[in-house]
Amino acid sequence: MEFQELIRARYSCRAYRPDPVPEADLQAVLEAARLAPTASNRQPFGIVVVTTAGKEEALRRVYHREWFGQAPLVLAVCADTRACWRRRYDDWPSAEVDAAIVMDHLVLAAADRGLGTCWVCAFDPAATRELLDLPDPVVPVALTPLGRPADEPHPKERRPLAELVHRERWGG
Repeated sequence: MEFQELIRARYSCRAYRPDPVPEADLQAVLEAARLAPTASNRQPFGIVVVTTAGKEEALRRVYHREWFGQAPLVLAVCADTRACWRRRYDDWPSAEVDAAIVMDHLVLAAADRGLGTCWVCAFDPAATRELLDLPDPVVPVALTPLGRPADEPHPKERRPLAELVHRERWGG
C-alpha cells in the first residue's frame, strides 16, 4: 500500500474477528517495530505478545472494554528506563517517546497487512505490570489488540493544519 493511502486507511479498530493472526503477519509487524528509530539507537523497549484466549479476566482488569480481548493477540510496548538515552541538559529520558515511535511503526505495519489495532493508553498500570510480569525499571507505555477487523473505519476528524502548525514560534 502506498504510504499516504496507508496512513489514511489505519484506524482505531474496536471489534475483532477471532481468526488467528498468521505468524508471518505477526513477524512482519514485530520487524517493523524493531526497525523503528530510537534515540541514539538504544532500542530501550520490549514488546510482550499476549495470547488472549484464557486471559479474558486479566485483560478486563487491564482495560475494561470488551473489544480489548476480542482479538487473538494483545501487544504491549514497554519502555526500559535503564537502557534509554538521556538528554544531558536535564537528564530527560527518551524511553517512553521511543516506545511510542515503536507503537506507531507497529500499527502502521499491521494496517498494511490488513490487521486491526487500537492504541490503548488508558489501561491500569498495576494490572498490566502483573499480567506481563514486568520488572521495576520497565514501564508499560501502550497496548493494542491485534487481529482481523470485524468493524469498518469511521471518517477521521482532524483539526486543520493551520491550527496545528506554528512557524518560527508558538502561535506564529
